[in-house]
Amino acid sequence: MTESAADLRPGERSVVAAVRDAIVRGEFVPNQRLVEADLSAQFAASRATVRAALIELTNEGLVERVQNRGARVRAVSLEEAVEISEVRMMLESLCAAKAAERVSDEEVAELRELGEAMRAAVAGGDVVGYSGLNQRLHRRVREISGQRTAAQVLERLRGQSVRHQFRLAMRPGRPQVSLPEHLAIIDAICGHRPDEAAEAARVHLGSVIEALRAADAAEVSPLHT
Repeated sequence: MTESAADLRPGERSVVAAVRDAIVRGEFVPNQRLVEADLSAQFAASRATVRAALIELTNEGLVERVQNRGARVRAVSLEEAVEISEVRMMLESLCAAKAAERVSDEEVAELRELGEAMRAAVAGGDVVGYSGLNQRLHRRVREISGQRTAAQVLERLRGQSVRHQFRLAMRPGRPQVSLPEHLAIIDAICGHRPDEAAEAARVHLGSVIEALRAADAAEVSPLHT
């Protein structure tokens, strides 16, 4: 019988959030062992608290437990990363449409400013900065949408595919492709055009799927030439 997030104590939820964030940021990499004693020291939590947190993260699909080996960060294959992106396409389209319906004048200004920051990062070749702004934009669209269920699912999915997302973000030329896609999402949301916002999100995630497959093919092909 597994615990649900609602059953966790505040300290356990805090450790869940901390480990999840570390996985999403790439501080804990795929297949890395998650040793309870080490995590207890790192997050100043008891072993029981860490154990409960790892069970919850296993339920979320971010961690896997290996018999006689303990817990480790779950590695996600390309095929699963593509499936995740296909689900994200549907949910992010929904959130973009909802955001376009609900966005306030203050949020419009914020999104426009975020778009300009993304433009400047790409122009300046700041790939890491652009990647962070990219994540921030997607998070704000989810928050503005008010669609909490979709936002929760998307946060879990993003954590599961973080290795592929980071590899894609570092791929030469990718920011120049994704920037106009992100700006189109911003423009449609700020213009209160739900249908266009949903379509812009679909186009962007479709591009992500194509780029994931292309990146994998580029890595495999030299072995066969």
